[in-house]
Amino acid sequence: MVLFRPAGRAMSGEHYFSPRPAARGGPRELTLVLRGREVTVTTEPGVFSRRRLDPGTRLLIERMEVRPADRFLDLGCGYGVVGLVAAHLAPQGSVTLLDVNERAVALARENLARNGAANAEALVSDGLGAVEGRRFDVIALNPPVRAGLPTVRRLIAGAREHLAPGGRFYLVGRTKQGVLRLAEELRRIFARVEEVAKRGGYRLYLAEEA
Repeated sequence: MVLFRPAGRAMSGEHYFSPRPAARGGPRELTLVLRGREVTVTTEPGVFSRRRLDPGTRLLIERMEVRPADRFLDLGCGYGVVGLVAAHLAPQGSVTLLDVNERAVALARENLARNGAANAEALVSDGLGAVEGRRFDVIALNPPVRAGLPTVRRLIAGAREHLAPGGRFYLVGRTKQGVLRLAEELRRIFARVEEVAKRGGYRLYLAEEA
């Protein structure tokens, strides 16, 4: 799950933040029950957490607030499970999924269609360029910490710029991978930051402007 090509480092094709991952292998199906609804998604090598739903992503899905008419942005969507759930929670709204990984976006599109999420779109985007000028009521990010802190900081700053007035930004991360440091970054640029959930070594933060 990532939106930016990391600056200043070579990328292996095996990394999920590569635009065109080189990893090969067969698809895998995951059937999940999320927010009271069963969904089936396809994953492949070269995308984030392909063998199971990442615990941080599950925590985000379980605790994020999505209203029926919200405009939702899934930053670094991977194979699309967060955006898929958001699409079901916002039937009168719209959902946009972004990722730099072309394979991930193709899977996200397949998974949205397979699960009847007609109000959602998945776009290839290096950064937030594909949604330039648009604003969202909710933005969610499970940051790609292996891509480096500068990349994650740019994602956070970009999220703030694309929030609508009164919008909500969710960030989930693992304590051992520096999420407390990222929480300080949130507090630097948002008016209000709250830790809304903690489980299994993961923490979920909600950031708002007012």
